[in-house]
Amino acid sequence: MINEKSLITLAKNAKKTAHHLAQLTTTEKNMALRTMAKHLRSAAADILAVNAKDISEAKQNGRSDSFIERLTLTPERVEAMANGLEQVATLPDIIGQTDSQWLTDTDLQISKVRVPLGVIGIIYESRPNVTTDASALAFKSGNAVILRGGKETIHSNTEIVQVLQAALKEVNLPITAINYIDNPDRELAKQFMHLNEYVDCLIPRGSAGLIQNVIQQATIPTIETGTGNNHLYIHKDADIEKALAILENAKTQRVSVCNAIETLLVDKEIAEEFLSLAASLLAKYHVKIHADNIASNYFQNSIAITPDDDATEYLDYELAIRVVEDVNTAIEHIMTYSTHHTETIVTENYSTARLFTQAIDSAVVMVNASSRFSDGEQFGFGGEIGISTQKLHARGPMGLAALTSYKYIVLGDGQTRD
Repeated sequence: MINEKSLITLAKNAKKTAHHLAQLTTTEKNMALRTMAKHLRSAAADILAVNAKDISEAKQNGRSDSFIERLTLTPERVEAMANGLEQVATLPDIIGQTDSQWLTDTDLQISKVRVPLGVIGIIYESRPNVTTDASALAFKSGNAVILRGGKETIHSNTEIVQVLQAALKEVNLPITAINYIDNPDRELAKQFMHLNEYVDCLIPRGSAGLIQNVIQQATIPTIETGTGNNHLYIHKDADIEKALAILENAKTQRVSVCNAIETLLVDKEIAEEFLSLAASLLAKYHVKIHADNIASNYFQNSIAITPDDDATEYLDYELAIRVVEDVNTAIEHIMTYSTHHTETIVTENYSTARLFTQAIDSAVVMVNASSRFSDGEQFGFGGEIGISTQKLHARGPMGLAALTSYKYIVLGDGQTRD
């Protein structure tokens, strides 16, 4: 198990390995990723066995059903993880890509070229699939990665990392490309967040508490991935059938993820028609409703909504519902309570959709589509390292490009400056 001394050694080795990874060919990287997928499938039974141990311990500790759903692996989810590794292998290699090139009036040829960040640290909670997603994207973009998952999935994550390292060994690449801190001690996590000498970038993924803790304590440059207090706004010119389908998918398809919606806003003009149908739909899933005075007329046993509900990411079968006057009222409400992750409007009115997309300051703004599409894999990125809600360096689902920086290569022929 990692301790304070061995953590330094791990970080040093990752830094050394990052220099090697930056020089790998695309063929070498893709071969390694496909080998990882092969090993993951071969080890599926072992991974599921240790995941069952994590699930058992979580239940004994009284964790909620939605929390346990997040950490649970199934044969289908392990296969999806393997498919994700293979999908990343098919993506274009961004390292060495020339973004732009020009000739100056002094005949210097300047090229802006993509390079890896170096060593990326990921601090996350209860999703074992993050282990493969983060490893694949970091590796393909030429970075070494140091993973620190939550204690609730320590058995699953440790097993998965060992499988990925075995694949690296098979193709004669250093296993220190993918590293795991298998000690959940919080003091060790604090030490990790201060390893500026070895770690180039830190990315937290998880609850608002975890993310804010990392942002406040880390001295390593940090990319803030956001909590998802996401809104679905049904405009008066919405297609009701589309709106109901999007509501069902965005709220109930998987409640424990950051791109599910937490608040439903409905224009007053269509509230009776839409909410009557929405009530029947949400009742099928036993969604707990927090409703304002108007919306409560359509939901039995609803709870009176409070400002705290407006700001809550439930991550469960719970939903806040408000009736609003118009699009401007909806925009004002969203901008007051949004965590700037993903916001959605359903409307057939082009002008209203345009107004909404211009006014809403979030990483992803959806028009007539479920917020569940706010996802790196769905965007064609081959998975994601997280969804950034900040504006510096990266924003929205972060794929390969977000894990790179650039350098300028300047070619001359003996020029000197006057």
